[in-house]
Order: sequence, then structure tokens, then C-alpha cells
Amino acid sequence: MKPIESFVNRVIHADCLDALPAIPGGSIDLVVTDPPYLVNYRPRDGRLCSGDNTDYWLRPAFREIYRVLKADSFCATFYGWPWIDLFMAAWKECGFRPVSHFVWVKSHCSRDGYTQSFHEAGFLLAKGKPPKPAKPPPDVLPWEYTGNKFHTNEKPVMAIAPLIEAFSKPGDIVLDPFAGSGTTGVAAKASRRQFILIEKVSHNCQVAESRLTG
Repeated sequence: MKPIESFVNRVIHADCLDALPAIPGGSIDLVVTDPPYLVNYRPRDGRLCSGDNTDYWLRPAFREIYRVLKADSFCATFYGWPWIDLFMAAWKECGFRPVSHFVWVKSHCSRDGYTQSFHEAGFLLAKGKPPKPAKPPPDVLPWEYTGNKFHTNEKPVMAIAPLIEAFSKPGDIVLDPFAGSGTTGVAAKASRRQFILIEKVSHNCQVAESRLTG
């Protein structure tokens, strides 16, 4: 197995189910990620989300995420609320313990259904019993519309940065195994953390590389 240094500050073009087993166990300080929501999302611009119509990846991915995290650390993850039963069952089966829930409040409606959608949601999952951060972030956080310039479900850097700053320290390694266009890496770099990004869509990897080197 390669040393963790060989993965750091890289955008790895691969399926995380193939890439994660190569990362040494207990080597990651924090995971912040935005996996598919399992909602078969069909945006107006036609860009589809890989893996959004099947959950075959859910348990094996979070099993590996749990393995690579250090003892007493966190995984902060977005999720698709219509399938919370699947996500929660997988997280608990893999060993994670939900310790907080996040809501990001949008100023725009992102979907019309039985209600109008004005928020995104995520969970803070614990491996072991990590200490409380010196400055815990609020569980209701602001959101800034990106225009989805880089990705069809692009998350703003300002939504990710508070999690990285609260649950890691400068120099730590932050992993995102569903990296998309690299927002977690951009936020980690700006916060003086190291990063490992894994993304299986080639175009997204190119965008992430450009954002991180631009």
C-alpha cells in the first residue's frame, strides 16, 4: 500500500470504490463530501449526476470512508432526504454515529414539488468519540447560489469552508471521495488544509484541477 503522502493534494480520476481501498487506514483527518442523492435528478441543463439512480455504491463507499478516517474524527456529508432511511442504515452499519444535522438556507427555490425547496441538508457523522470543536459551527448555515457554473449540483465554497475550519486544523488532510468539480479541495486549500479529491467523471476532474491551480 502506498504512503498517504502519495495521495495528498491530488485530484484522482477514479471511481471511489476502486480508489479508496488503496488509501491507508486511519490516515484521513476529515471527510467532507457530496454523494449522489439517489433521486435520479434531471436538471434543466441536461447534465446528469453519475450514480444518482442506484445505491450500489452507498455501503461500500461509506465502509471505506470509515476505514480511512482516523480514530475519533468526523465525516460531514450531504444526502438525499427522500432516501434518508437508506443513507442512515448504511452509515450506522458502517460504524458511524450521527451527531448533528445541517441545513443550508437558500435565497432561491431550487425545486417545485409539494413544497418549494429552499434548503440543502447534511449530517455530521462521528467515528468514535471525537472532541467537540473549539468553535462549533451553527447547524443552520447560509448558502450562496453559484449558478452551477462548474457542476450541475455545485456546492458553494462558503457552504463547505465552515465545516473544514471547525472539524479540522491547518495541515490536516481532508478527503472528498465524491469530489465533483472540486469545491471541497478549493475550500480546504483556502483554509490551509491538505486535500485528496476522488472523482470518476473526467470532465469534472479537469474542472477541479483548473480551479485548484488557477
